[in-house]
Amino acid sequence: MKVIIVGGGICGLTAALSLHRAGIDCTIHEAAAELRALGVGINLLPHAVRELAELGLGDDLARVAIPTAELIYANRHGQRIWQEPRGLDAGYHWPQYSVARGDLQMILLQAVRDRLGADAIRTDHAFVRLDQDDAGVTGHFVHRSDGSAADPVRGHILIGADGIHSAVRGQFYPDEGDPIWNGCVLWRATTVGEPFLTGRSMVMAGHADQKFVCYPVSRELHDQGKSLINWIAEIRYPTDTPWPREDWNRPGSIDTFLPAFMDWDFGWLKVPDIIRRAQAIYEFPMVDRDPVASWCFGRVVLAGDAAHPMYPIGSNGASQSIIDARVLARHLALSETPEQALRLFDAERRPPTSAIVLANRGNGPEQVMQMVEERAPEGFGDVHDVISPVELEEVSARYKMTAGFVPEALNSRASLDAHVSRR
Repeated sequence: MKVIIVGGGICGLTAALSLHRAGIDCTIHEAAAELRALGVGINLLPHAVRELAELGLGDDLARVAIPTAELIYANRHGQRIWQEPRGLDAGYHWPQYSVARGDLQMILLQAVRDRLGADAIRTDHAFVRLDQDDAGVTGHFVHRSDGSAADPVRGHILIGADGIHSAVRGQFYPDEGDPIWNGCVLWRATTVGEPFLTGRSMVMAGHADQKFVCYPVSRELHDQGKSLINWIAEIRYPTDTPWPREDWNRPGSIDTFLPAFMDWDFGWLKVPDIIRRAQAIYEFPMVDRDPVASWCFGRVVLAGDAAHPMYPIGSNGASQSIIDARVLARHLALSETPEQALRLFDAERRPPTSAIVLANRGNGPEQVMQMVEERAPEGFGDVHDVISPVELEEVSARYKMTAGFVPEALNSRASLDAHVSRR
């Protein structure tokens, strides 16, 4: 079997590694002329870390990432609302990792080159269209650098892993339009500073209309007693406010948002100081897309952000893309026909990820911050006078169930690895 992968991001690279492990030939076709370490920080939840560990990347991750110890929700005054252990500290068999997106991408990229060979990745290949018949699918590409046509590529299956602006998805949903903006604008950056709290803490402070999120992402600086703090400042605007098309690499201006955070100095976390000392700031509006009726179209399938772009809430975007790649490879390895494999993948993955998209629109587990803001906007003496322990536990447990990372269930479920499944 030959698989064409469109997109060389986290999902596409993980899919290539998973297919190779299952003994399936594949090539990646990426529009960018060069795959570089771009972006700031992300979190990988334990169910995604398990999949990367089973691909033999656990040690590589451990060398660069921070194993998250705890998650803290606070109000805009810095008062703690909810705190829970994470990863190994929460009883999972695998860590939760905070890591620079570029570091993760380079780990995946190097593994693909080492295992599949440099020829498995074809850059400067922008997807244009596809044709399919009973025997296979043909992908048509152009060289983005000069617009010239590239040689068509023939395979048995084509995976659209080309992100929120997926050209593959656009072929099957041509009238979908632009991603949906919810009014929030994010400013993202990293700042070198002193460790805060445990040195491995993830903090979310504020409410639905204004929020600050931060966590450390560099193991190297952590081992030196410092912290590379990945942070996100978020403000909600009316949705008719004009903002440019979202882009991970558009520079942002500190003057646009810092005044709104000037009094967010909590003592244990000095938000204005972290913002001022940022190395570079990137700005983009928070967008997603509506869940669709199918990801599967004969011999073509969508995966990752091309299938289920979601708000960056609950640390699930990259994690769900990694799981997509693993489940898809397993079905392709074990099913009687490629078409059956894609149908089974769609049936297994589309409903739960659609539920996550919708849960994230309701602020996912972060809704506890909005609940407290509405009930006690000026702060509180005892948080449990405002929101009960039962409510807090229920919000946390419900989202873990929706997103598929309940500790006991994850620790006990069978491997997604096709080799293990064949035994």
